Order: sequence, then structure tokens, then C-alpha cells
Amino acid sequence: MVNQSYENILTRCEGRVGLVQINRPQARNALNTPTMIEIVAALQLFDADEGIGCLVLTGDERAFAAGADIKQMANASVVEMLNAPFLDYWDRLQSLRKPLIAAVSGWCLGGGCELAMACDMIIASESAKFGQPEITIGVIPGAGGTQRLTLAVGKAVAMEMVLNNRHLSAEEALRYGLVNRVVPVESVLDEAMRLAAEIAARPPVAVQLAKEAINRAFEMPLSEGLLAERRSFAMLFATQDQKEGMAAFIEKRPPVWQGC
Repeated sequence: MVNQSYENILTRCEGRVGLVQINRPQARNALNTPTMIEIVAALQLFDADEGIGCLVLTGDERAFAAGADIKQMANASVVEMLNAPFLDYWDRLQSLRKPLIAAVSGWCLGGGCELAMACDMIIASESAKFGQPEITIGVIPGAGGTQRLTLAVGKAVAMEMVLNNRHLSAEEALRYGLVNRVVPVESVLDEAMRLAAEIAARPPVAVQLAKEAINRAFEMPLSEGLLAERRSFAMLFATQDQKEGMAAFIEKRPPVWQGC
């Protein structure tokens, strides 16, 4: 990653954590095609790096991302929007094997809110504001906003946010289950990196399968999810980390994970 050069994002590694920061402050981190291409590419590179165990995505204090770049879409046709790969970039985050944590301060609106919700966990600062304001420009969310938001906060709140441009404060987002926790503005990235470092120190294969199992809870009936969970549970008994973890527990010592 140290050799990668980007125009719209910044990246760095801290231990086993890979950090991607959206860096378009002049546009409140609005998400255009070049920016989304870079975000996805950087996260995929971290995801493929065996030395990285968890990922963090953030913006700045003013905005995580204040939405998609409207100028890019204003004059598009139906066919152009159906065929454009732009909205697919949000879905590509779902293919990441490693957990992805969003650290959110300030505005998190439209495509920015959808980007945060495509992550596995969200750490919010006290200044964070979440919303899906697409109705005010004549459209609806198109990158998962009606779906992931409803799964997170429930039908009633999602209806008000999407139909009437209601914003959720950080505390409201916590109350409705959209975010994991709320911390002071100056602590949000540190908290996200701390959580990521803890997860990155867990056995990698078990973390990957646990993430997959939780995501299946939203994608299939309970009976199928339980079957998939049981198979993943059994599969882990073929790993060295399972043998090491249980031996360390019995021997009352810290485990040493091998990632295999």
C-alpha cells in the first residue's frame, strides 16, 4: 500500500489495521466515480494483504461523506443509470472478507450514509448526522439506502428518513441500532482503530467465517442460516487456529494465531 498513489483518498497501515480516508474536503467528501473507484481499490488491496486483519474507512471532522456527486448524475438517462457501474461500487464492499469499520463525524448523507451502512460496524462521533435526503432532489436512495437502513432502524424510522428527509443525530442512530457507539469528535478515529486492532488480533479464518455467518442472517431464512452457521463452525475444526485456541484455553496461556 505504501507505493499506491491516489487523488481522492489517503491510506495508511497501523499494525494489522488498514485505514482509508476520503480526502475531498472542498466537496465535503462527495462520492463521485473516481473517488469510489479508489475507495474500493484501496480496500480490496488491504483485504488481500495477509498482514492486515481489519479495515477502517473514514472522512474528516466536517463530513464522512455528504452524499454522491449530484453533478455527475443530473442529466443522466434511465438507460445510463441502469448500465452505469457507479452504484455497484457500494455493493462491492460486501465482497470484502475482512471486517470493515466506518468512523463517522459530521455529515453522513445520501450515498455517504449508504457507504457507512455497507460497512460492518459504525463508530460515530457526537457530531455525526445520518440522512437519506434523495427525496428532496426527486429521487430515492439507489445504493442500498431503502434496504440496509430499514434493516438497521426499522420500517417506521426508515420511512420518515427516506420520505421526509429526517436526519438522525448520533445518539438517535445509537438508540435505533444504526451505530455501535458514540464518542467525542476527537476520539472517533482512535476508537475505530482501537476496535479494528482488537478484531485484527483475533484468529483470521474464524473472523472471516463469523462475518459471513452474521451477514447471512439478513439474506436467508433462519433454518438455512442455522445450517450455514453449523457448517462454518465445523469447518473451523480443520484449522490450526482452532487447535491452538482450545489448547491455549486448557493450558491457561495466550493463543498464538497462525491464520490457518
